[in-house]
Amino acid sequence: MNQALIPRPRKEIAPGAVHVPDWLSLGEQRELVDACRGWAAKMRAARLPSGGVMSVRTVCLGWHWYPYRYSKTLDDVDGSPVLPFPDWLADLGRRAVADAYREPEVAYRPDIALINYYDADARMGMHQDKDERSREPVVSLSLGNGCVFRFGNTENRGRPWTDVELRSGDLFVFGGPSRLAYHGVPKTLPAADAPDIGLPEGRLNLTLRVSGL
Repeated sequence: MNQALIPRPRKEIAPGAVHVPDWLSLGEQRELVDACRGWAAKMRAARLPSGGVMSVRTVCLGWHWYPYRYSKTLDDVDGSPVLPFPDWLADLGRRAVADAYREPEVAYRPDIALINYYDADARMGMHQDKDERSREPVVSLSLGNGCVFRFGNTENRGRPWTDVELRSGDLFVFGGPSRLAYHGVPKTLPAADAPDIGLPEGRLNLTLRVSGL
């Protein structure tokens, strides 16, 4: 049976962590892919302090992230200014938080976007998003191939955790008591069920955050 025919209900994975399947329309997904293509020239694989290189390639908007700090310049690339964070993306993030938490209006105003590209072999280890001064929610949008998204606890990288399958168009928001939960991507999934959104292969993940900087 085609998985697209099986309903995927909205679900609270943990307090403050909500998965909303198929939140983005096909048109919105295509527009985001087009926007990401325009930003991709500054995409790079970040080098960790240990000397290892991340398998995920990243480009940043608003503030440039590199392990484990933020800057207004691409300090680990070429020193050029970070790409601007567009107002329309902030509006999308605010709508995402309102829909995830079922609130008619929220004051959420993100000023950081990390855009991660995963090829078939890319992974993301368990980590916390804690380099921001603000503890407002993180908004995650998925495009292209699916993945297994592992959402853990706030104490350590081990169990308990919940594995969630994220597909193209899905929204995941985590804030409140889950804002500092460890999370990662242990596996990307084949492209068999990925929609035609102008992304021939791989997965794009946009995470929106409030810097507090």
